[in-house]
Amino acid sequence: MSLLRRVIGGVLRRLRLRQGRTLREVAQAAGVSVPYLSEVERGRKEASSEVLAAICRALGIHLSELLEEARDDLRQVEPRVPVAPRGLTTLEPVPASRRDGGPTLPLGPRTPRAMLHRGPGANGPTLRVDRFGPRPAGRPGPRTVRLLGCPRTRTGPRRLTTV
Repeated sequence: MSLLRRVIGGVLRRLRLRQGRTLREVAQAAGVSVPYLSEVERGRKEASSEVLAAICRALGIHLSELLEEARDDLRQVEPRVPVAPRGLTTLEPVPASRRDGGPTLPLGPRTPRAMLHRGPGANGPTLRVDRFGPRPAGRPGPRTVRLLGCPRTRTGPRRLTTV
């Protein structure tokens, strides 16, 4: 049996009994049968939002009030387990290789490899990642030539240091 169905049914029954009304009175005012309302209150039937709204009108409450009470009841019965984002809960192995004397990891299509450096940090040991772009196929691009101020430059791996 669905937990939400039972909780909503329990709230409806509690509200009806608090008002001192019978199943017959509320069912008639809501336009549903007595057995159906009884099944909803016991959590055996899942009422549509339209039927829940009609029952709420018959009880003189807003649907939002019903849902607020159901939320409060759910908070009491649900186990309180902290949930971390999936990325923080599992570690997946990543293939590493050696390049220029240090371990490297694949990062993606634009920066396919990264070199890892161990070093001291303010809060303990840290890793610094140097990204290597793809090897240039020929001459350097116009931006590299412009930045260096020379007509030709040596091609090779480019290193960008992120801190």
